[in-house]
Amino acid sequence: MSKYSTGELAKLCGVTVRTVQYYDTRGILIPSDLSEGGRRLYSDEDLKRLKLICFLRNLELPIDSISQILKEEHPEKLISLLIEQQENALSEEISEKQEKLDKLRELKKGLKSKEAFSLESIGDMAVIMEGRKKLKKMRLMMVLTGLPVTVLQWFSIIFWIVKGIWWPFVLWVLVAAPWGILVSRYYFHHVKYICPECHEVFRPTLKEAFWANHTPTARKLSCRACGHKGFCVEVWGGDET
Repeated sequence: MSKYSTGELAKLCGVTVRTVQYYDTRGILIPSDLSEGGRRLYSDEDLKRLKLICFLRNLELPIDSISQILKEEHPEKLISLLIEQQENALSEEISEKQEKLDKLRELKKGLKSKEAFSLESIGDMAVIMEGRKKLKKMRLMMVLTGLPVTVLQWFSIIFWIVKGIWWPFVLWVLVAAPWGILVSRYYFHHVKYICPECHEVFRPTLKEAFWANHTPTARKLSCRACGHKGFCVEVWGGDET
């Protein structure tokens, strides 16, 4: 069986001698043997124990918690759970970092496409990117909820043409009208618009937004701040009502 001095043990685990001595004083790494001269000697099991302690310290666990874990009858089960938690935390952190990186790349791409840009234009792009996923998710939800209404519409029209029975179409109107009102109110309470002239972010009235000419990403509106009339970029507006 191998025997290691304090210095050898520290070198094998990539820590300082003082760290090994500190763990000794805290009672979580007691040497298995002493030399004739009173020097501390550590076994292979002590080496494994120190590597485990270093791992748990890398998880930012305090010494007292490590001490409790090592006293457990089956510490490997608790350590396995800690590893899983750390893995999930790191995955979330990587996801957040990747999202920030994607935003920076989009911003960089947007700036390259402009011959001249200002702080206002950078702010506009930041607002657009911030809510892009939420806006896309809301639009998808509206499309999915509208599918049954669309199916009912075509069914009622075909039924009227083929069978000459008109009441399914009336039923569709009775369903589609309140559905359209509710969906429109929900949609326009969750979006805002950026004026291309003064860069004001505003929310128009429901009536103005509903009847305005529009594209998939913009709507022709009157800016509340500067009075500009033209297409304004649609962005996520939060959960205001």
